[in-house]
Amino acid sequence: MEEQQQQPKLIKDHGSKDKNHTMHTPNPNPSQTIMRLASLAIGFNVRLKSSDMPAHMQEHALRHTRSLLSLSTPSPKLSNTLIARALKKEFDTKYGLAWHCVVGKSFGSFVSHTGGGFIYFSIDSLSVLLFKTEVHLVRQPPSL
Repeated sequence: MEEQQQQPKLIKDHGSKDKNHTMHTPNPNPSQTIMRLASLAIGFNVRLKSSDMPAHMQEHALRHTRSLLSLSTPSPKLSNTLIARALKKEFDTKYGLAWHCVVGKSFGSFVSHTGGGFIYFSIDSLSVLLFKTEVHLVRQPPSL
């Protein structure tokens, strides 16, 4: 039982890119989803430390981060700031605004996030924290 508590939390993928997806379509087997994500992590040299993101979003984060790091090999190395900005913009575009990203070799953090919008992983020697927050409009108080 304790072994299950140490594994990262995976939320079942209820989404689909297909607009004709119905509620009656069976969800993928959770074991297959976990195995696919584990295989991807091994292939990309990733340690998934914590996540409450749906599996398809976790895969997107890992694939996009690996692609960014692969781009930096032939050219001058991308800075951590540029990697964080690119990952944040990718998630803002694909999953809506208010994503935040921290990338580095050593940092501390304590953040609040929207449910289903958090992942923390390391890839090679770099750690990545990606999370989403809620956006609320701040209204000006009435003039006196």
